[in-house]
Amino acid sequence: MKKKQKEIKANSTKIVVKEIRFGPHTDEHDYNFKLKHAQKFLQEGAKVKAYVFFKGRTIVYKEDGEILLLKFANDLEEYGKVEMMPKLEGKRMTIMVTPKAVAKKKN
Repeated sequence: MKKKQKEIKANSTKIVVKEIRFGPHTDEHDYNFKLKHAQKFLQEGAKVKAYVFFKGRTIVYKEDGEILLLKFANDLEEYGKVEMMPKLEGKRMTIMVTPKAVAKKKN
């Protein structure tokens, strides 16, 4: 029984989650730089968790953060599938993107 459990554990794939952090007013160059990193992570088979961190009074720009994350998800459309739409959790607005290859295996 223990041997079987060990074998199953060895064959199971470990899902890696990479995080990318934005501010509500992230500049175009910084955005493109982080987008390229996200594309690379998705091609390697890792999930990408992107979030906008609202610091202090920047929480008033929730709409800007949501627009930024939706644009990010739209730009990554050919590399991955959106698992979770933008959701505000405290001072963070997060979005999850899974790689296309992993999304096909699950369905």
